[in-house]
Amino acid sequence: MHPFTTLTAIAAPLPIENIDTDMIIPKQFLKTIKRTGLKEGLFYEMRFDVNGKRNDDFVLHREPYTHAQILVARDNFGCGSSREHAPWALLDFGIRCVIAPSFADIFYNNCFKNGILPLALPADAVSKLMQTAEAGQNIKIDLLAQTVSAGNHSFSFEIDPFRKHCLQNGLDDIGLTMQKLPAIDSFESSHKPVTPWLYS
Repeated sequence: MHPFTTLTAIAAPLPIENIDTDMIIPKQFLKTIKRTGLKEGLFYEMRFDVNGKRNDDFVLHREPYTHAQILVARDNFGCGSSREHAPWALLDFGIRCVIAPSFADIFYNNCFKNGILPLALPADAVSKLMQTAEAGQNIKIDLLAQTVSAGNHSFSFEIDPFRKHCLQNGLDDIGLTMQKLPAIDSFESSHKPVTPWLYS
């Protein structure tokens, strides 16, 4: 998982409430457990019509948003089913942060586990950042200082210290476990002679 410290990037505006995980990545793209290639299905039903024709008006098909690393949305982002493919698809596209007034709990937790910062801000702050995004301007996120800035506006945000630590150091669940590898090896060395049948 890539560390997240500071990010200054184009933000794509998506002023829609209740964007669910099926909108983020429709069910037909859930046949894989690989985390790559899923960007093709990201917001598929908004990016393409029923015949597969590309919708050039969709925000991620327009410059400068084709390279957006931040998404600004409305309330209850990530509601619906718990599919982890949703943050995988966002990350595969290049999105490292989603800003919204609120998030569905499971999606919110899955973001942290995959190196995405889900940033909940008051609705008026999100509206100002939405205007910045619509103008095609950069938004800066400083995780260490816990601030979001755009133009003359700056907003602070709260984050759980443990989740902040994991993002800053690029630690997912496997990375956290690997930090304990010396202790795990030590335990197995002492445990194996006592219970050899567990290791055969």
